[in-house]
Amino acid sequence: MKSSPGFYLLCKRASLTQKTIASERIDLATVNGIIIVDKPAGWTSHDVVAKLRGALRVKRIGHGGTLDPMATGVLPVFAGRATRAAGFSENADKEYIAGLRLGVVTDTQDITGNVISEACASVSVDELADMLLRFEGWQKQIPPMYSAIKRDGKKLYELARRGVEVPREARDVNISRLELVEGAGSEFLLRIVCSKGTYIRTLCHDVGAALGCGGTMSSLRRTRAGVFTIESAHTLDSILTAVAGGAGEGMFLPVDTIFSEFPAVTLSSGDAEKCRHGASLKLAHLSDGRYRFYAPDGGFLMLGEAGNGAVKVVKSFYSLEQD
Repeated sequence: MKSSPGFYLLCKRASLTQKTIASERIDLATVNGIIIVDKPAGWTSHDVVAKLRGALRVKRIGHGGTLDPMATGVLPVFAGRATRAAGFSENADKEYIAGLRLGVVTDTQDITGNVISEACASVSVDELADMLLRFEGWQKQIPPMYSAIKRDGKKLYELARRGVEVPREARDVNISRLELVEGAGSEFLLRIVCSKGTYIRTLCHDVGAALGCGGTMSSLRRTRAGVFTIESAHTLDSILTAVAGGAGEGMFLPVDTIFSEFPAVTLSSGDAEKCRHGASLKLAHLSDGRYRFYAPDGGFLMLGEAGNGAVKVVKSFYSLEQD
């Protein structure tokens, strides 16, 4: 049977459409940037990265700070050369809105766990506010058994699931802000700004223990990770929809966004070339401190540290052959 001209044109258009989609995906696969995901509840941070890796068809991709599956909120995801900056996000201060349920203690220190004990929580707002003041500042915190910390090659949560509890070394954490947002009775919302390594569910557990009634974390939303806030976050569904429509690249932020707190310096052509070849720079006019360094064409080269008239590389971001 002979195909009609109309059928031929239809097939040709379909073929062109497929080529266009493939081309758009190839463009996305070369993206170097940061996308801020509003992580949905029930997903691990690894799940989110895996989903985006498949949708974007990129190999180099990772997140900048784990969120528990029950938690929602700011999860910075780094793609391409931007993955070199992921560690800066992991080490940055974080801000959370957490639910504290008094009178309940669980094995995981949050409401997803098995209840160990229950008690009457007759705590006033003033009593709780006063107690929170005692938990501000630098302190020692013992990580929970239900965590990904390793002991003799085994993750603690793997041991906990087998009913094994082992001693854990207390860690130094800093809670720079801890305040009561709202609540009454046994249900409260807290705002927390803290350092890397702070377990919010352990904080809720410890506050409850200090009050004598016990406590557990009932909800958790990360509202800030370093310079990235919830206002700049996109839902996972909206990102996937944009990627399917070929518009995903526009949702990525340039990698230098993470260093926006540091002043910018544009190098001369000669110094920019030295920078690309790993040579040291002499810039006596710069005060000691960290700077963002750019080429004359605006390309971001590196985060550098100036001291005694010289500049050393903290992390480079210029294009490499393997990219």
